[in-house]
Amino acid sequence: MSEFIKFSVPEDLRVLQDETIKKLSKSGKIKIGINEVTKTIERGNAKFVLIAEDVSPAEIVMHIPIISKEKKIPFSYAKTKEDLGKMVGISAKASCVAITDAGSMQKELTTLIDKIEEVSGGKKAAVKTEDVKKEKPAPKKEEEVKKETPKEEKPENKEEVKKENKE
Repeated sequence: MSEFIKFSVPEDLRVLQDETIKKLSKSGKIKIGINEVTKTIERGNAKFVLIAEDVSPAEIVMHIPIISKEKKIPFSYAKTKEDLGKMVGISAKASCVAITDAGSMQKELTTLIDKIEEVSGGKKAAVKTEDVKKEKPAPKKEEEVKKETPKEEKPENKEEVKKENKE
């Protein structure tokens, strides 16, 4: 496995991914090529990114997973550049592609992204948002904070004040 590959895609998920991307290429909008994909990710327009595993040298696409994570854009891997090119309907090889608009395939793309995030560790399936909310302690109100803060002790009569000032 190359240095830029962060997780392996199981074969059943690969098949679903291939089918979904083939259908998406007909109804949605796709950017093809490293430069186009990089610009699309940096601008925040990408919905999903697919990278070929056999890119050589690896440095060409090594930044794609990193900037995708920064921008919280899901990504996955295709077996070869040739497979990726065929998926998106071009005769040439493609090292990476970005989906910018799913068109009528939005539901299928969302399903694919959910499954990929489970495999990649992007989503914790067992943790629910309700459980997370319960575990966090409630923030303290201002009144409680004021009660906890110790007040300065002031002398009760004027004689004590004069003694303190003299010392």
